[in-house]
Amino acid sequence: MTNDKDVKVLLIDDEETLLEYLSKRLLREGFTVKATFSGEEAIQVAGDENFDVAVVDLKMPGIDGVETQKRLKKIQPFLQCIVLTGHGSVESALESGQQDAFKYCLKPIDYEALVETIREAYEKRNELLNAKFREKVEDISSSGLGARGIKRAINELRKTYGID
Repeated sequence: MTNDKDVKVLLIDDEETLLEYLSKRLLREGFTVKATFSGEEAIQVAGDENFDVAVVDLKMPGIDGVETQKRLKKIQPFLQCIVLTGHGSVESALESGQQDAFKYCLKPIDYEALVETIREAYEKRNELLNAKFREKVEDISSSGLGARGIKRAINELRKTYGID
């Protein structure tokens, strides 16, 4: 089971009222939350801080949700994006899916469903992160570095992937 205090959520929406509401509710739930009002702001914040899950509005002025997801994934490849929109269509869902969105949700979103989706996205992120870590460990093990070299390389990987 996920400890919500471990989950860092990046909220991205141009609707101030919704952002404020979701931020307060998620903070009360125990999540760590950072709210941003645009794709540009989210990208800047993600360059300085790591997040587990991003809740991204699809339609925003400036950089839209699809482009925001694309840029966020370049900065943080394991970040799971939940697309939230009041302008749902099959086309926009497919476009978001091409950016590897974890889930596509229509506004107004049921709060409990969103919390559960964030938890599921966090678990998915951890599965992907652990799989990549194990793959790198296998590469190191078969590299012929020797015991000390392998131990050093694995410790570096632990730091890189934030694994204890």
